[in-house]
Amino acid sequence: MPARVFISYSHSDEKALERLHKHLAMLRRDGSIDAWFDHAILAGAELGKIIESELDASDVFLALVSPDYLASNYCYEKEFEHALRRSRAGTMRLIPIILEPCDWLSSPLSEFMALPKDGKPISEWTNANNAYLDVVTGIRKSVAAALIRSPSLSIPVEEGVVTRRVRLKRDFDSIDKAEFTDRTYKTILDYFSKASSELSQASEDIKTRLEEMSSTAFTCTIVNRVKVRQGEAHITVRNNKSGRGVGDISYVFEAHAGPNTSNGGVRVEADEYNLYLKVDNFYGGRDSEKYSPERASEWLWDNFVQKAGIEYE
Repeated sequence: MPARVFISYSHSDEKALERLHKHLAMLRRDGSIDAWFDHAILAGAELGKIIESELDASDVFLALVSPDYLASNYCYEKEFEHALRRSRAGTMRLIPIILEPCDWLSSPLSEFMALPKDGKPISEWTNANNAYLDVVTGIRKSVAAALIRSPSLSIPVEEGVVTRRVRLKRDFDSIDKAEFTDRTYKTILDYFSKASSELSQASEDIKTRLEEMSSTAFTCTIVNRVKVRQGEAHITVRNNKSGRGVGDISYVFEAHAGPNTSNGGVRVEADEYNLYLKVDNFYGGRDSEKYSPERASEWLWDNFVQKAGIEYE
């Protein structure tokens, strides 16, 4: 039996809705979801009653979050707040999907695990299809959990009990940290490989070259032909398995740099729940933010391309 999914969105974000709808195709085909949004309402129907009825009948609520969504009285005060009440009662799973940067963390949306991963807005991904794939993967997992608890499957739920997410405290050993370092290095390498390829295709005036120096180091070069002075940028990134260098992963803005040179590093740290990354920059000091491998890759790439006079809009 498919999970009933209510998609809440601002009409200003219809293009994003259309794109999400295409990425949900396999979930619909394999019978995992039955997605509903207001395009299904026929002319002459009572809008408010139909939407309220669908909200009450749905298992999962997807909020397509953007500045327009937060500014919409109907989306936020009617649909979202209705879903919020059901979610707090344990009868609906609420999933924010962050389309664009906005002040959603100041709203009750911050109570929920957002998609894509780490709440990174889809508009900020190098490849939007990767962002939507991450969203769909998260939805698939949430739909499975929602169906297990769904009242429509006649599984008894004690009245007044609210289902909440559980976090387990744990300790991380040296192997955990080493594996996280390896995954981070691979993520950075993959990000640089894809981003440099996209950048070279974006303009005939840009040339890029990425070369793996070994299984634990790579170097990348960008040439911005329209910038006569300082139109080149170089970087070497190294997984410091030998223990030499700054951080678990070090970087230096030179081509084919040796292991004993560095402009900064990425350190693996842990709290009581998760492993995360901290970024050290010799020029800007230590950053207090906790980074994921994907976010650290983006940060390093952005700092790299800026040295060739390139920025993203």
